[in-house]
Amino acid sequence: MRNLIIKQFVTCVTFCVFISCKSDTVQLTEVKGKQIPIDSTISHMDSISSFVTPYRIRINEILDSTLAYAPKPLLLNDGKRNTSMGNLMADIVFKETVPIFKTRTGNDLDFVVLNYGGVRSIISEGNVSARNAYEVMPFENYIEVVELSGSATRQLINFVAKASRRHPVSGIQIITDKNRSLESVNIQGQPFDESRNYYVATSDYLVSGGPSVGFFNEIISITETDYLLRNAIIDHFKKVDTLKAVVDDRIIQLD
Repeated sequence: MRNLIIKQFVTCVTFCVFISCKSDTVQLTEVKGKQIPIDSTISHMDSISSFVTPYRIRINEILDSTLAYAPKPLLLNDGKRNTSMGNLMADIVFKETVPIFKTRTGNDLDFVVLNYGGVRSIISEGNVSARNAYEVMPFENYIEVVELSGSATRQLINFVAKASRRHPVSGIQIITDKNRSLESVNIQGQPFDESRNYYVATSDYLVSGGPSVGFFNEIISITETDYLLRNAIIDHFKKVDTLKAVVDDRIIQLD
């Protein structure tokens, strides 16, 4: 009898626990939200501002310190087929990449090709700082050197020659007729030789984009420099007193 009572008690407790644990299915019926504008009406927190201030001051000091001087503006629209700003950018990449590539591979760099859209700002007349380098190259793009066959190099040169945009180049001279068909090409002062391979410095963006952005249909090898384009610009600014770049004859379209 005693055992029966205990069994009944346990059964009753178990049933009660089961019932209490059971819950009805909950369904979402409405979602409400509101836009909170980030403007001057939002008060700042003094503790955060005090913590950040010394870092902000130091960063601004570094970015705004004078590294070089530009006697005149370097622009992106001052030439028909090349520009002073684009030429400066391509020449910087060439000069700063040559020793790295030579050390890593033992080979000589032939020329540089960049994309017009990758140069994001001009440099105004006056003092030039690291902040200007960030304005010109805000992206985390690295310099890479691609090895191209002669035929792939010709495809690249044809693309640059026929492009409506003024893609920066250095170490190469391209002359076209009025329809932008190739008349002559010289690389490092020597006529283009389709029977040999060429080493071309560019950005990793163009390498990874390849044919989808019009550059580099076929690549034999890639040499990474681990060198940010922006850092190359800053290093160049530190080495020179005055920035010199003009529209020249590296790309000529005959009338």
